[in-house]
Amino acid sequence: MRLVGPSGEQVGIVPLAKALELAQEYDLDLVEVAATARPPVCKLMDYGKFKYESAMKAREARKNQAHTVIKEMKLRPKIDPHDYDTKKGHVVRFLKQGDKVKITIMFRGREQSRPELGFRLLQRLADDVQELGFVESAPKQDGRNMIMVLGPHKKKTEAMAEARAAADARKAERQGRGPAADQAEEEVAEEAAAETVEAAEVEQPAEAAQDA
Repeated sequence: MRLVGPSGEQVGIVPLAKALELAQEYDLDLVEVAATARPPVCKLMDYGKFKYESAMKAREARKNQAHTVIKEMKLRPKIDPHDYDTKKGHVVRFLKQGDKVKITIMFRGREQSRPELGFRLLQRLADDVQELGFVESAPKQDGRNMIMVLGPHKKKTEAMAEARAAADARKAERQGRGPAADQAEEEVAEEAAAETVEAAEVEQPAEAAQDA
């Protein structure tokens, strides 16, 4: 077998008995790392530590794994301006999170004869969010609906990393404030409440005199 030392150094091709002897000498395990190689490759290592580190790496990889998510937002061709702003806000949030967004324009009745209304609305939305996303799938008719897909400029992994960083920053800010800052805020609030009570007590006699 070809033997690799505990620090990654090449020991060379040695018989099994010699490899076992070295493993006992170093108080390590003899682990086969490349069974299909000719000759097979083995390494001297702490197998328990190796398994633990491998499990931690796999866990971290799963944690940072980005899953492609497609959100959907439905609009009507003659949507109210307020509703449009609300829907656009949702699209902005999705794109910031690194998700794709499927925009569906739903036509009803005579609206089906005016596909240009849906096309113009989709173009308007794409222009409004162009800093965050791009048109991945151009508007196309799908039965009674018109569909467009927006893709985020930012990758899902980047969005997740930024969200975690922002959460950590907020947590650090709260911890940095300490109990003294919270107590100071409470004292300010109590003083403001006391001033309000005093003002009310001053105004009451004036109102009573006016009634008299």
